[in-house]
Amino acid sequence: MPHKLFEQACEQSKGLATFDDVQNLLRDHIGVVAGVETVDLKNACGAILAEDVIAPRNVPAFSNSAIDGYAFASASLEASRKLEITQEIFAGAVPTETLEKGQAARIYTGAVMPQGADTCLMQENAVVDGRVLNVPQGIKQGANTRHAGEDLNVGDVVISKGTRLGAAELGAIATTGIGTIQCRKRLKVAIISTGDEVIRPGEDLEPGQIYDSNFHLLNGLAQSSYIILDDIGVLVDDEQLIFSTIERLSQSHDVILSTGGASVGDKDFIIAAMEALGILHSWKIAIKPGRPLAIGQIGEAIFLGLPGNPVAAFNTWLLFAIPMFAYLQGANWVPPQRYPIPAGFSMPNKKTGRREFLRGWIENSDNGPVACKFERDGSGLISGLTRSSGLIELAENVSEVKQGTLVNFIPFSEFGIAS
Repeated sequence: MPHKLFEQACEQSKGLATFDDVQNLLRDHIGVVAGVETVDLKNACGAILAEDVIAPRNVPAFSNSAIDGYAFASASLEASRKLEITQEIFAGAVPTETLEKGQAARIYTGAVMPQGADTCLMQENAVVDGRVLNVPQGIKQGANTRHAGEDLNVGDVVISKGTRLGAAELGAIATTGIGTIQCRKRLKVAIISTGDEVIRPGEDLEPGQIYDSNFHLLNGLAQSSYIILDDIGVLVDDEQLIFSTIERLSQSHDVILSTGGASVGDKDFIIAAMEALGILHSWKIAIKPGRPLAIGQIGEAIFLGLPGNPVAAFNTWLLFAIPMFAYLQGANWVPPQRYPIPAGFSMPNKKTGRREFLRGWIENSDNGPVACKFERDGSGLISGLTRSSGLIELAENVSEVKQGTLVNFIPFSEFGIAS
């Protein structure tokens, strides 16, 4: 089974888990499950590379001019700085004449360097009198030329496997002439919402009901994760329905993801289903917001139960779902960069023993940029997310934050999403 070690680790962990405990569990015990497929380069943005891309040829394939100007041999300047222009070379053409000492060629950007030339002079710096080029002082040998294999040599690794492909990576692959690559298939992720009180937007709201904002929140986040998010809909609090649905999904999906139904209420059946059908990792994690969070396994499918409160669901997607998806797809996932920023707020009584992630943004003050947070930190207050540009991270040992104290700010862009 792909997650044998994960299964064993789940059995070993009991009680309250720290943020680092769960991060380490994901890193050390989640195996690759995504299959491999051949993908056309134009459709590969966001995909995870399944094998190294090896350069089949030199890049550039030939020595060429980096500018519009004049090509010549630098050795020609030892005798005279006046050179005879004997030929003109356009991009795409192959020069047939060797350039002799004392001669120059009119050349254009990307054009093949003629035999005998090693230097190019920009046309803006050239003084031309009829067919005579006057070369100014100061030009160095090899100036404005791109040599064959300067960027890549045959056999070089262009992009390593496990890389999530963006525009730069796709451009680099394209320069080698490779048109199709081997990528990991998209994970198939089932998402279910639970609760008798939960309905979808567009329906009439009855007393005691709430709209399911979490699905649309997470569906939006999923767009940057290269997964197939399969909407199962809202399940009412029916034990048999939840048990049978989770069992069925475990046979057809790589990941089962739920929001809500993972607490200790009498009608919260998600945890009970996990314990009966598979293996459940400790779902009490010392973070705020982000409790309760359930991580487990049914057969070969991973289960991730996110909290029902939207801010907590948002945070736990960033902090746990994103790395989980990456590991399942064989991605070389790197934790998001933290940036120390002076706090533009105070928090005199932060509870120790848990890690907190506050919604925040950066503002310019008289003393430079500061990290700001919302006055109200409730995990059900989704409106704050629309103004946030990142998370402010407070470690477990922090008991208070004073104005100007350095805090870690994690921009949402570090998670691959726009703020």
